Amino acid sequence: MTAKSLPRATYRLQLREGVDFDRARRLVPYLAGLGISHLYLSPIFTAASGSTHGYDVTNAAEIDPTLGGRAGFDALAEAAKAAGLGIILDIVPNHTAFHLENPWLRDVLRHGQDSRYARHFDIDWAKGRLVLPFLGEPFEDMLEAGAFRLEQGEDGPQLSTEHFAIPMTQGTLPSEEMRSDPQAIRDAHAAQPWRLTHWEYERDGVTHRRFFNVTGLIGMRVEDEAVFDDMHALLFELLDRDQVQGIRLDHIDGLADPAAYLRRLRAKVGDTPIWIEKILTGDETVPASWPIEGTTGYEAARAISRILTDAEGLARLDESWRRETGREGSFHDALLKAKNEVIRQELAAEMHQLIDMARTAVGPEDALEIGDEALREAVIALLVAFPRYRTYFAEGEAPSEDERALMERVAAEAGENLRSDATVSRLTGFLVDPETPEERALQVRFQQVTGALLAKAHEDTAGFRWNRYIAANEVGADPDEPTISAEELSGWLQRRAPSEMTLTSTHDTKRSEDARMRLVAVSHLPEAFLALWEHSETVDGAKEIDPNLRWYILQTLLAMWEAGRGDIAERLGQHVDKAMREAKEVTTWTHPDTEAEAAAQRFAKALAESWGGELPAGAGQLMTRGEALSLAQTALKLMMPGIPDIYQGTEVGAFQLTDPDNRMAVDFRAIAGLAMRGAPDCFAQDVPLDEIPGPVATDGPAAEPAPGLDSFAGRKARLICAGLALRRLRPEFFATAEVRLDAPTADRLVLTREGPEGRLEVSIDRQGHAVGTEPGPQRIWPRHEADLDAAVCLDWHPAQE
Repeated sequence: MTAKSLPRATYRLQLREGVDFDRARRLVPYLAGLGISHLYLSPIFTAASGSTHGYDVTNAAEIDPTLGGRAGFDALAEAAKAAGLGIILDIVPNHTAFHLENPWLRDVLRHGQDSRYARHFDIDWAKGRLVLPFLGEPFEDMLEAGAFRLEQGEDGPQLSTEHFAIPMTQGTLPSEEMRSDPQAIRDAHAAQPWRLTHWEYERDGVTHRRFFNVTGLIGMRVEDEAVFDDMHALLFELLDRDQVQGIRLDHIDGLADPAAYLRRLRAKVGDTPIWIEKILTGDETVPASWPIEGTTGYEAARAISRILTDAEGLARLDESWRRETGREGSFHDALLKAKNEVIRQELAAEMHQLIDMARTAVGPEDALEIGDEALREAVIALLVAFPRYRTYFAEGEAPSEDERALMERVAAEAGENLRSDATVSRLTGFLVDPETPEERALQVRFQQVTGALLAKAHEDTAGFRWNRYIAANEVGADPDEPTISAEELSGWLQRRAPSEMTLTSTHDTKRSEDARMRLVAVSHLPEAFLALWEHSETVDGAKEIDPNLRWYILQTLLAMWEAGRGDIAERLGQHVDKAMREAKEVTTWTHPDTEAEAAAQRFAKALAESWGGELPAGAGQLMTRGEALSLAQTALKLMMPGIPDIYQGTEVGAFQLTDPDNRMAVDFRAIAGLAMRGAPDCFAQDVPLDEIPGPVATDGPAAEPAPGLDSFAGRKARLICAGLALRRLRPEFFATAEVRLDAPTADRLVLTREGPEGRLEVSIDRQGHAVGTEPGPQRIWPRHEADLDAAVCLDWHPAQE
């Protein structure tokens, strides 16, 4: 394998939570045998203590010692190379941790704007001192209670509390006898380039650019060449040493100028493949000029779910949901309401920053023509009306006609309900064709905020309110467009590049792939779900909670249910708390309503316990259909244009919910054993089972996997093994073969790929009927006796001599 070759298939591994470089290294033989070509790692750079994900980087110039440090990564890279595997690194250019462990930030706290790193961070120094909303009570209250200490620390003077110590500027530490005097503490605090505030001040008072509304993540100015070089120095070193063969970019939309960033990165990394985390809406596509291989594939997951959703059954479900809950309107209506709330609440700081920047851009000459309220309502209206994550207007480049037309539509919608659209029109001109540095600054920040607003309003608010059919409440999906025709999808597949990634589960998806297909099954069998609904009405506490929340809890239990697991009720309860707080209708993260949450918890626990013996009517039927749809989803992912990405542990049934549920420890040994026993002829090499890491807490001798070969887990594992084996055998075919999708009957789908080597046919029956009972000329799957009644079949037809 060359360093620059495209992946055949990737395996996403979440480091931390017990998974370090050593465990990853021990997985390499299994992944290579499975048919994976690239190990796709979550961020490896040093993150805040206790980080469970690694996106809160504190030191981009160091490999995290908790993962094994540089020596551990070197050993992993060497093992991967020896096995023919590449490594893809997930990097975080947009932000670092707003945390006292961040050495660059500590330098800024010590030296203020004189720090070498002052311009590394996106801080609005024009607002004065850097706001640190770290306090549990107002500053003066804590001062009166004696909570602050002024002292000499190991690396200089510091202001300390019970929980933290903040670097102080040299020369601002008073004499020892004055260090406990309240006025001396007050004066020393006033002399710092930062100021401590109560944590609630973060809502609208922070002076740094945040990642979404996460105050603990501070934006980085990678548009500055010096910042870019410092943020990427270690990555470039690893690339130069041929230890990394691909790059995944986190949150491309947060950058000031994504196109310029990508051009600079491409110039540094040559032809190393680059993929971006990018949420596309509607028929949006990535700008053609961007020098990337593609996105990570959320649009592919959406397309698969839509083609497998039954439109008629969903209409029946919609009717019942509206009747039972009293909900009206569309998801778009719910989204607009959520946007108006989020921009005034969670993103109030960003809203005020934009208003201030708009006032500066308008300038003093026009100040009397545009009042403060007109400016405020115009900024909000433009943000709420904007339908995508962002535009891509770049300095020195003329806007494309498509983006200009998009902003014209946004301006028209934004001005509809205002007394006058004059201010909206004026600001839109700044956003499309800025002429001054102040107008350009407004354009940049507006583009950074629209993505944060849509993400928080869509995924994390409206997506937990509009509970009709939560299979469509996914990252990158649109609940108002839950289906797609075979003809539409066929056209989309034909336009799709083979270098794009194809995912069905990630660390960010709201439900794991097989849990989602259980929910898709609800659209096929609405009457079965309504039987479960009737059962839920008999459970203790059902009448104490809103029917819309109960509808959500019932779907969630169906999605996550696994017989024999003792943690279902606990996990469901934890998720219900999260769902309610994200919805923000009766309780929130910052101001929880404990009584409302307790009522939902009681019902969720009672509902889960009512399934503990014999499952209620309808549950088994939905789960069986969900398994058939999961196999269909897997087959489409493996065989459609693009690079299939397998999230850790999803070779078998994956029924987790959103994080942290979907980051649970994975028993790789049990999964590998099931895959190797079920499809030994698909593995490229023998893999000693004892060498594969088992459960994190009990990493002992090899054990037989709990699922049997005839289980759904066994079927899915065999299908993945067969699909990856075919990709390994015929890489050129999957890079060049033409594709089409047909629907010969209402319930039958046939994906056909054809090239000089032959023709591949993927047959799917959406109603779960067997399609693989008659052997084809070269049957890829099913071949195992236990799979013959599956609703999925893969046949290879060699080209005629």
